[in-house]
Amino acid sequence: MPAKPEIEASWYKVLKDEFEAPYFLPLKRFIQEEMKQYKIFPPAKLIFNAFNKTPLPAVKVVIVGQDPYHGPGQAHGLAFSVPTGIKPPPSLMNIYKELYSDLGIAPSKNGNLEKWAKEGVLLINTSLTVRSGQAASHSGKGWENFTDAAIKAVSEYRAGVVFMLWGKQAISKEKLINPSKHLILKTVHPSPLSASRGFFGCKHFSIANDYLQNIGFLPVDWQLDS
Repeated sequence: MPAKPEIEASWYKVLKDEFEAPYFLPLKRFIQEEMKQYKIFPPAKLIFNAFNKTPLPAVKVVIVGQDPYHGPGQAHGLAFSVPTGIKPPPSLMNIYKELYSDLGIAPSKNGNLEKWAKEGVLLINTSLTVRSGQAASHSGKGWENFTDAAIKAVSEYRAGVVFMLWGKQAISKEKLINPSKHLILKTVHPSPLSASRGFFGCKHFSIANDYLQNIGFLPVDWQLDS
């Protein structure tokens, strides 16, 4: 992890106290030790990529993931997203299937969701790093405190944001969100293990755009480059 976190100014303003909080120094030391011994994803310069791609004033939708992909070349700091040229993982393919069913947007061969981030979709994982090949290996080390603070900041400083909570872990964040100011959408995780139990057919993309338009915001353009 860089000595000084490289995080966009509007986010730093509301999260700066987190970098001085009691949990953060042990977290930082843990990540630095992990980096000495193992391959860690995403690369250090992309740990805060979700925040850098979507400044706080631009946030219209929040999609909460779990931890970064732990395969080589996959994680680049945006939940569910992979860099251009990397095959979209199964959960992302299921997201594309629902997008097609809901809005008629054909599944993209490109798994890079940076365009969504620039549209105002905050793609945030609850843990921001992971050890290569070991899912959830950095869970419970302190990242959850940081990302909870980020979700609370969106709830507090923004209004009319759509929170898409997919899966048990994401749904547990509902308590951080003010339901009188925001729209909260919940369903199962898009993983192949659970998608057929409610993710398919949830219509979150069209519901989000209808809500945004009804309160006077531009809808999200969910179309991706093929």
